[in-house]
Amino acid sequence: MKTIQRPGRRNASLDHPRKSAPTAPYLRAAGRLFPLAFVLLASGCMVGPDYHRPQVAVPTQWKELPGWTQAEPAAAESPKGDWWTAFQDPLLDELEPLVAVSNQTVRQSYANYQEALAEVRVARASLFPTLGVTGSATRERSTSSSLSSFNGGHASIVNSGSLEANVSWEPDFWGKVRRQVEEQSATAQASEATLANAQLSEQIALANAVIDLRVTDADIDLLTQTVDAYTASLRVVGNQDSAGTVPPSDLITARTQLENAQASLIALGVARAQYEHAIAVLVGRNPEDMTIPHNARLPVLPVIPAGVPSTLLQRRPDISTAERQMASANAAIGVAVAAYYPDISLSALDGFTQAPLSGLLHISNYVWSLGASATETIFDGGARSGDVAAARASYDAAVANYRGTVLTAFQNVENDLSGLRILAQQNERLDAAVRDSIRGTQITLNEYEAGTVDYTTVVTAQATQLSTQQSALSVQQQRLLDSAALIGDLGGGWTGVLHDPHHPDRADANTVASQSPGANAAAAPNATNDTTSHPQTSAPSP
Repeated sequence: MKTIQRPGRRNASLDHPRKSAPTAPYLRAAGRLFPLAFVLLASGCMVGPDYHRPQVAVPTQWKELPGWTQAEPAAAESPKGDWWTAFQDPLLDELEPLVAVSNQTVRQSYANYQEALAEVRVARASLFPTLGVTGSATRERSTSSSLSSFNGGHASIVNSGSLEANVSWEPDFWGKVRRQVEEQSATAQASEATLANAQLSEQIALANAVIDLRVTDADIDLLTQTVDAYTASLRVVGNQDSAGTVPPSDLITARTQLENAQASLIALGVARAQYEHAIAVLVGRNPEDMTIPHNARLPVLPVIPAGVPSTLLQRRPDISTAERQMASANAAIGVAVAAYYPDISLSALDGFTQAPLSGLLHISNYVWSLGASATETIFDGGARSGDVAAARASYDAAVANYRGTVLTAFQNVENDLSGLRILAQQNERLDAAVRDSIRGTQITLNEYEAGTVDYTTVVTAQATQLSTQQSALSVQQQRLLDSAALIGDLGGGWTGVLHDPHHPDRADANTVASQSPGANAAAAPNATNDTTSHPQTSAPSP
């Protein structure tokens, strides 16, 4: 605040008209001004459209699971909590909990969520007045005449000061600030759902890496047994070659077959090392800090209730992210529309000012001021209408993204269910083929030793057995991967409950209501009910 010094008078304001005591009528008016403004704010309108979730077409049942039947609500739920325990793998049980606390992608998403919550507090702060205190002190030399230096005029040193409190406020008559709070709140909930989706995605990635590692170990065991069998076959052929009963080409063929199997076994070490390194990174460790022992026991194929399609809208965090982004875009329309209305601000000042400084807090030095202003844009060349059109287009894009996300979610589940159904049928055939190939290899070896077939027939039978066993192992791997994918596509262990951005420790009542038992009225049959044993991995006998 600027003040001017006048002889024999206290400082006068250049910025605000001020009045001194008596002040009681003005104080009573000021005391009623802000409560009245709050009442007007509470009863004020909120421009822009209110949010309503758009409808999406939801099938009544999964195409891949015909003949669904009524079930208890609990049976319709996707796997919750520690879903990875269904695989009965100790490595998964040990490492999966670490993803939520040590995975760097999850930590980044958590930091983004905290930033979004802070933005909600920033937006909400605009609903309240801004209070401030200003204090100043000045010491200056003044003279009674500009010619004092020539005629000996008197000069004096004057101390002055002021202590003032000020308050300013822009009432949200048109709902602009409330729409901004609504927008930031929806964005924060979208960020929370993104955090849940990131955690689920990383957990599924870890499950896939462990499955791949276990299958690689099983493949290593299979090739190790195959190398042992080929070594025994080479020894038999070598004995016959020494006796001159077989052509030399049989010995070369047997040796080549063994060397190729040994090379394939060595190559599996590369894949295993990569899976081990990927697992370490997923749990937030350096690759050199983790060594996983060899274990060829495959995880158990879990039984997964798929539920009904309608529950998928609350199960999947990526759908919740898209829906909250849509709500945020809807609120942004209201923010853009509010620009058509005037900006109204209120201000008040209360304090003391005095020159000389002594007696600053005396009642005679008390000053106050009240003010209000309104600003309205008359012409902007279409900028506001352009902002509104852009906000509406952004909302339309968010709606399309939401509906596309829902469709993709249905597609993912149908793909997983069809994959599990078809692979179960393929697994039955391959199990029979593995048994037949093992039997065929043994018969061929016996015939070769009896001299009724050549060694080419033996090589063909052994190659067929190995190929069939590896195909069966690959099908089992894909069934496990599809099971993990189905769990992820059904939402994994996420409860579907978002939190109130204004009180992050409390669940949002709207999302809690959507998870009530009445929301899940029916369940589809089990997605997987095949408990066929793992493919046989015995090597051909010499």
